[in-house]
Amino acid sequence: MTNATPMGVMACPACVAVPLALAVAQNPAPARLILSLPNAHCAACIGQIEAGLLAVPGVRSARVNLTMRRARIDAAADVTADQLVSVLARLGHEAHELDATALALTDTDHQGRDLLMRLAVAGFAMMNVMLLSVAVWSGAGEGLRGMFHWISASIALPTVAFSGQPFFRSAWASLRAGRVGMDVPISVAILLATAISVSETIQGGQYAWFDAAVTLTFFLLAGRYLDHRTRAVARSAAAVLTALEVPRALLIGSAGMQSVAVASLVAGDLILVRPGGRMPVDGVVTQGQSEIDRAILTGEATPVFAGPGSVVSAGETNLTGPLTLRVTHAGVDSSLHRMADLVAVAEAARGRYTALADRAAQIYVPVVHILSFGAFAFWLALTHDARLAINIAAAVLIITCPCALGLAVPAVVTAASGQLFQRGLLIKNGTALERLAATDIVVFDKTGTLTQGVPNVMDLSLMQRPVLAIALTLAEGSLHPLAQSLAAAIHDLGVPPAAVIAITETPGAGIAGMWQGTRVRLGRAEWVGATAVDMTATYLKIGDSPPIAFHFTDRLRPGAAKAVAGLRALGLRVMLMSGDADAPVQALAGRIGITDYAAQVSPLDKSARIAALRAAGHKVLMIGDGLNDTAALAAAHVSIAPASALDAARAASDIVLLGIDLEPVVEAVRIARLSVRRMRQNFAISVAYNLIAVPFALLGFATPLMSAIAMSASSITVSLNAMRMKR
Repeated sequence: MTNATPMGVMACPACVAVPLALAVAQNPAPARLILSLPNAHCAACIGQIEAGLLAVPGVRSARVNLTMRRARIDAAADVTADQLVSVLARLGHEAHELDATALALTDTDHQGRDLLMRLAVAGFAMMNVMLLSVAVWSGAGEGLRGMFHWISASIALPTVAFSGQPFFRSAWASLRAGRVGMDVPISVAILLATAISVSETIQGGQYAWFDAAVTLTFFLLAGRYLDHRTRAVARSAAAVLTALEVPRALLIGSAGMQSVAVASLVAGDLILVRPGGRMPVDGVVTQGQSEIDRAILTGEATPVFAGPGSVVSAGETNLTGPLTLRVTHAGVDSSLHRMADLVAVAEAARGRYTALADRAAQIYVPVVHILSFGAFAFWLALTHDARLAINIAAAVLIITCPCALGLAVPAVVTAASGQLFQRGLLIKNGTALERLAATDIVVFDKTGTLTQGVPNVMDLSLMQRPVLAIALTLAEGSLHPLAQSLAAAIHDLGVPPAAVIAITETPGAGIAGMWQGTRVRLGRAEWVGATAVDMTATYLKIGDSPPIAFHFTDRLRPGAAKAVAGLRALGLRVMLMSGDADAPVQALAGRIGITDYAAQVSPLDKSARIAALRAAGHKVLMIGDGLNDTAALAAAHVSIAPASALDAARAASDIVLLGIDLEPVVEAVRIARLSVRRMRQNFAISVAYNLIAVPFALLGFATPLMSAIAMSASSITVSLNAMRMKR
């Protein structure tokens, strides 16, 4: 923001950036509220928020989920959002409205629990069947062998039917869609091994494949569960953006003021937006003046003035005074909804990225089927023994089943995810490491990403203590971010407040009072009669004395300069794209050594620039935190968002930075590159295993026990290679 920024009333204690209105999801009584709490970060925050909300009359329960940074509140029907706004503002916790009817919350990982349960059943069955198989192969007599086979069948058949369902359902879906995925040969191998084993048991045969079928199911489920664990239960960023839309607005009509659904508004309607509320529509201010926080939409670090004729957009926050708006676009036509549509398109495009294992399966799967069918045809023609030919074909199919291939990627991703988590990075997407390793350009957002979004006052030590004392008293009377920063900095110097009386706030301008019979004012340059400087500042006017400027700079995020230098050392091109003004963007770029930067970039333009880079063949890593970055995060080849980012930005990203230090981003790129090398090594191990094992199966030498041991050995080898990531 420039020096023209006013100061007004703004809830901004130490752990708060911007207060946003809380809204009740439009559900029948009792009221159910869903609140996003992006700055909640510890157990103390949970206790403070829950206790404060429970103190509101009518609130029956308040539960904070720190992982999702959400609060769920059950309350009486007469509990309003306005009551909770003041409560959370006093507590000092930023909150965002979420419409529960537009956002589906996932409290439990049903798929993960289901896979883990099936894996446990398969593991238990595998141990028992393998013991029976060892007994058979150790020389059990014919009668005892038959009994062991029937016992194995009683264990294996229900196990395969239950634990194999994830593969069977996926294979059936693939076949119905006219394609052959990795789960087709897996399912065929499991079912064929089971069917032949039952047939051999009924006929009193010497061989049974129950051990191979159950072992195969266990190891493949292990790979499937490892793959699932690497993926956070990620919600669509487009859905989160939709949930951030304000569901109701205050319509000014001939019959007075009434609350109506935003979807019912049309162009030309007049609505009232109270201080602390978010803009429900795009519109033009017709009456009132205030300050508008556009940080989550444009990335502008500090609020801007809004008066008659000012254009506002849905999602922006009204800070200081009531505003009357004439609606220009509402509902699906609003800028926030258009951004949600853009993000949805970008997410769908990025979702078409094919994992390395899937690309390998496109080659591997048909080869497996050809080998198995070829073995059957050869031995049938040679021996005219259909039973022998089927057994050998089954051996080929089982021993070549992509068990190690199925573990190759998940095992590495899980190991790498653990390493990155120790460094403060959470992987949300299974293909994120592969995409991160391929990046050649890194694009940073400014506010909240390279900086902490907290104004930091400069050069106070050069000012006289009486001046600081007056500024302290006035600043303490305002909750504007610049005022709060100024007050905190003066407090740190040990300066006591001056005796300023009759303090009043002028929305969109600043704060004034009387000191020893002299009028003093703190606020915008034009309001106090100062000459604006080309940087963020607020101005103190004492009587007729020349105005005194307090200059601010955005506090740099720890590790920002090291991250830029480290990424360059890895051969990556580093860029800065920000919606902020030219001067602060240029100053920041110079501080951390970025020469390629752009200021005043709109959210749509930011996304378009990244799309243009991708069209030119570049693989872009986008790092951002605001709504203005959401479309760009979704459009990038891979993306990272800080944990302090807005819900929509975190949902759109592939990786979440848990701490405030940016330096781990460099390590993430290094680990991603190493991970891809490990994945390729695992594929090489899988290929080498097949080159050795397949000839034995084709020649009829592969017994059931040998097949089970070979599969286990290849899977364990792949897992051990993945564990080398820890070194």
